[in-house]
Amino acid sequence: MSAREPRGADIGGGGAAPLIPAMVNVHSHAFQRDMRGAAERLSATRADDDFWSWRQAMFAAVAAIDPDSIYAVALATYREMVAAGYGTVGEFHYVHHQPDGTPYADPNELAKALAHAALEARIELVLLPAAYHRNGWRGGADLAPGPGQRRFCDPDVETFLERVDALRAWAQGRPGVHVGIAAHSVRAVPASWLAPIAAYARRHGLVCHIHAQEQPRELEECRAEHGCSPIELLSEHGFLGPRTTLVHAIHVSRRDLELIARSQTIVAACPTTEANLGDGFFPAIRYRDAGVRIAIGSDSNVRIDPFEETRELEGIARRISLSRNGLLARTGELWGELARDGAASLGLDANPATLELDPNHPSIRGISEPDLTYALATCAEPGAIAALKPRAGARPGA
Repeated sequence: MSAREPRGADIGGGGAAPLIPAMVNVHSHAFQRDMRGAAERLSATRADDDFWSWRQAMFAAVAAIDPDSIYAVALATYREMVAAGYGTVGEFHYVHHQPDGTPYADPNELAKALAHAALEARIELVLLPAAYHRNGWRGGADLAPGPGQRRFCDPDVETFLERVDALRAWAQGRPGVHVGIAAHSVRAVPASWLAPIAAYARRHGLVCHIHAQEQPRELEECRAEHGCSPIELLSEHGFLGPRTTLVHAIHVSRRDLELIARSQTIVAACPTTEANLGDGFFPAIRYRDAGVRIAIGSDSNVRIDPFEETRELEGIARRISLSRNGLLARTGELWGELARDGAASLGLDANPATLELDPNHPSIRGISEPDLTYALATCAEPGAIAALKPRAGARPGA
């Protein structure tokens, strides 16, 4: 075939606009969008700037949050997600109280502000209120939360679960708003909280999320306290399972991987945030070979672009394997697989919102229809989106 001959039906040839599933964003901290740019200043002044120094900057940013400001930043964040191709977002929410740690008159006031922002932005929302109690562990005792953490914390797991009860009751009858549950991390909650949270999730049929093994120091601290990895600790307390999602799970041993795969736990990669924070490389090939489901999230929202997250995930897999045989080679439809596993991570059916593409957008113009699934993971851009159609039955914004 000569270079001038057509290679098959091309989606820019005047036919019907192609439809693809909207992406599911399983892990977002909407308030962190306001740290864009400003959070990079540390890197210019500190040779040792890393996740832990960024975390201190995040604590400082948290101090200014109130119900009005969290609504405003969430509305801007969620609107950007819709424009970029996300149809659903899981909001991992841990800024619960007033700056001194005192609950608002309505203990769920900030969570409800997030929900109202999602409804206004017309994105389906799964609220994931996260348990938080301490600033880690040292010398045989829990460390008291620092000033930037007090508004995250509850005095005991029962108080936390009562607030989740109230939020679930409020969300009932509000189409487009759902509630799951989360524990922030094994450094932020004592081991004694893990089993009650997992049992609550099972009893009420909720999805359950947790940050796990994002940084090597996290593993070191967990081994010092518990003599095992965070994932081993979660397994011991019944936290793993097909409705559980581990966020990041970058630094994993063979044993960790076996526990994740055997329990059918989902892992959530957040490639643009993990790159920004210097977390490391998500071990996508190892998860692929073990049959572990993978979802994606925008996390700190330094970038909001599911095409970029997907492309980064595939690129990491190829770099690690020194091969083009990455995730995309497994099924040929990485985008759709991430959307389906994302829906499972958030406890939704496999019928996400739909994106209508503009076949004349430069990033996909001239691509043959059979090749479109490959293009979604390698060259497509948010500008190719012509419209987002909500998931049937979700009715966000109603």
